[in-house]
Amino acid sequence: MDSVQASRAHVLLRANGLGKAYPKVFHRRDRLRALGRLLFGRRDDDAVSVLEGVDLQVERGQSLGLIGENGAGKSTLLKLLTGVLTPSTGQVVVDGRVGALLELGAGFHPEYSGRDNIALSAALYGLSVEETRAKMAEIIEFADIGNYIDEPVKHYSSGMGVRLGFAIVAALRPDLLITDEVLAVGDESFQKKCVRWMEDYLSNGGTLILVSHSMYHIQKLCRQALWLRHGHVEASGDVFEVTQAYLAYHERKTAMQEAAHIQSTGRGTEFEMVEFALNGQAADLPVMIEQGGDLAACVKVSSRYGREPVIAFGLSKADGTTVYGLASDMDGCRPVRIDEGLYSAQIVFNNLPLLPGSYLIRAHAMDSEAMRLFCSMERGITVRGASRELGMVRLAHAWRECSATPADRKVAAS
Repeated sequence: MDSVQASRAHVLLRANGLGKAYPKVFHRRDRLRALGRLLFGRRDDDAVSVLEGVDLQVERGQSLGLIGENGAGKSTLLKLLTGVLTPSTGQVVVDGRVGALLELGAGFHPEYSGRDNIALSAALYGLSVEETRAKMAEIIEFADIGNYIDEPVKHYSSGMGVRLGFAIVAALRPDLLITDEVLAVGDESFQKKCVRWMEDYLSNGGTLILVSHSMYHIQKLCRQALWLRHGHVEASGDVFEVTQAYLAYHERKTAMQEAAHIQSTGRGTEFEMVEFALNGQAADLPVMIEQGGDLAACVKVSSRYGREPVIAFGLSKADGTTVYGLASDMDGCRPVRIDEGLYSAQIVFNNLPLLPGSYLIRAHAMDSEAMRLFCSMERGITVRGASRELGMVRLAHAWRECSATPADRKVAAS
């Protein structure tokens, strides 16, 4: 087998020129017209396209994150990949067993109990009665919904439905797992359980396509990412590069909306942040630094009435967990006046002790009394490095031998 054939043998899913369009059906006659075109095989030139020209290839063992705004076509793409929808253009080829969690309660019979729905889902996946019976206890334990397992699914909350659906998929361990915002529903402990399972699934050769608005989970679980915008592929490739471009797009979008609001109202605030640079880079893109490197954050703030602002910085994980924060007045520092009504302040973190991962740094401009917050800007930081340590920061430490105490010697002698 040559290299090309070997590469093809590892492709689990391939989509070429994938697209989906829906006819306009505002009135009853529109429905009849759309049905007639369908029956006679005529093209509907008035159809609304929600997805167009998507090429996608997922190899066995790959983890792919799908990102994009609401309405970008992510859920439609997943339904096309799983066969729930028929594509208007293009084709999908899947080589393996697919486990999908697309919508809350999808695939469950509302009148059946959770236990009966487990048996039904297992049968649809091709498991025998004996195999289902062997996995039943494992599924019920993972779902952890108590006595509700014998209640009709229509009585379940959205979180309980996701628990049961994920528990079934976890027990079956499909070749390809496709999930749509499964981590957005359910309590924190179950989310952590799902993340741990996905990490184990991927480490043992599983293949994952994950849709999420949480860039933290996308970066944590996926090595590749695809950004959909208005039904088209905006960017694809390395997960950090794609997610950073996506976050930068939202930063620009937010800044433009704020500027438009100020222009439309004809009013500005007393203090406005005009520049936020990290390590000399003032662009919207997040910066990358090596573990243990230096981080210099510099801001420029305009003061409408010439008053001196107080500058604050806050560092957090990408999921919002606070790491560190301080304000210039805490250290007795004052911003430098560089022009009439324009101030600057810079803070340098030497030998930054952050562990590898994605972080956010926010700069805030407050009044001279540090009582009122006027404006903020946010930048992304990616810390690169190889480390098996846990947490957010690396604490200086040293391993030493413990000297034996008399109590230890007594225990050893016994």
